[in-house]
Amino acid sequence: MKSPQITFVGAGGLSFGPTMVNDVLHTPELAGARLVLHDIDAARLARAHHFAARLNAANGSPVLLDQEIDPARAFEGADFVISSAEHGRFRYWWQDYEVPRRYGSTQVNGENGGPGAVFHSLRSIKNTLGICASIEKYCPDAFLVNLSNPMSRVTLAINEGTSIRNVGMCHEMPIGIQRIGWLLRMRPSRIAARASGINHFTFFTEMVDRETGEDLLPRVKALFRRRAFDFGPFVSRLARASESRPVLAMLADQLYSPLVAHMVRVHDVVPCSVDSHIGEYLPFAHEIGSHHPAHVGQFERIDKVFERLTIWLSETSLPVPLRRMGHSLEEVIPIIASLWTGRPRRVVAVNVPNRGHLPNVAEGAIVEVGATVDGDGIHPDAMPPVAEPIAGHIDAQLPLQEWIVESALTGDPGPALRAVLEDPASPPDENACRALFDEMVALQADELPFGAGAEGRGQPG
Repeated sequence: MKSPQITFVGAGGLSFGPTMVNDVLHTPELAGARLVLHDIDAARLARAHHFAARLNAANGSPVLLDQEIDPARAFEGADFVISSAEHGRFRYWWQDYEVPRRYGSTQVNGENGGPGAVFHSLRSIKNTLGICASIEKYCPDAFLVNLSNPMSRVTLAINEGTSIRNVGMCHEMPIGIQRIGWLLRMRPSRIAARASGINHFTFFTEMVDRETGEDLLPRVKALFRRRAFDFGPFVSRLARASESRPVLAMLADQLYSPLVAHMVRVHDVVPCSVDSHIGEYLPFAHEIGSHHPAHVGQFERIDKVFERLTIWLSETSLPVPLRRMGHSLEEVIPIIASLWTGRPRRVVAVNVPNRGHLPNVAEGAIVEVGATVDGDGIHPDAMPPVAEPIAGHIDAQLPLQEWIVESALTGDPGPALRAVLEDPASPPDENACRALFDEMVALQADELPFGAGAEGRGQPG
């Protein structure tokens, strides 16, 4: 069997780039693969390639490593494409977060839900469809793994706007299992779990101790009902104080979870994700807990820490044991390995069109469920109906996703405006919604599918 070519788009970014390279190196089935790093920023690409080359050498050079700026050379011959590209991530995210809140939005993050995420979605879809055009031109049989957020909306646009075989991947479920393991003081590898929902809004339906067969969900629910998870004023002040300190902020993001505790205590459901993610889809999120950090600031600082660390690791003369980094929690490379070799493998979360996988969620909507992967493709799990009130909150999101994708595919701002008007976290006043829409269009016209001049002409579809 020949070895595959894997093209990684947006390889200059540090959120996923080093992790994906390292995971390929630690996957024996992909030994001999050609890994092509592609980015439009030459300086960032060169830095990423330098670090990847050092990783590759430290592990005995199991892959052939290339870097390409030219799309034709990067995509030609690719069997798999991994995409995590995004333009001006933090500059635009600040606008997504701050502008709607100034008009009265109650959004807590502005990345994947709320009126700010309408614009994040439009930018990300436009960029991703450009990548898809290159795939269709240079490697139409390649399999695309999309990592770009907002995951559900971008994946829906790929499926409605192209014929490319694809899957959307997110690490929230594996991280959620690890977080629960920490809280239960048990090895995460002992936990076998299933969950379902939409991306960043999935809930555990099954959680079992692999060694004893114990149902762990009752233990998890009892844990979040303890006084330690009341998250009173003192704990809220500590969480607020951690915001400017990247490492502490990462810990706070995982552990400070009044909204998660609320969902367990009031609705008897256990979220996979943290407050900053599930809160994007809950209209009452801003009312739970006394503090919701501006995650754009946190992640911008964390990104800079990773950037400095990566540069140091790639340049230091110290004997850093890079070969001992091991495989990450990400399931992207395991999926590619199973598709390539045909060896069956279980993965805990894929984002795919609903084909009866969730019986009480609309057909065709992008849902997140577990799956088995083999040489014939990805086989999502058939799951039980989503519990209430979760199903109702998902139903509220699905029309927004359709309107946003319609805007992105047609260039008509009207459906996107309707998504802003109808989002549960939007300002209650229609004029305020229209004003924030016009301001955001003016700020981001070059990155939107309907461009300059759309202000004031958007009519709800």
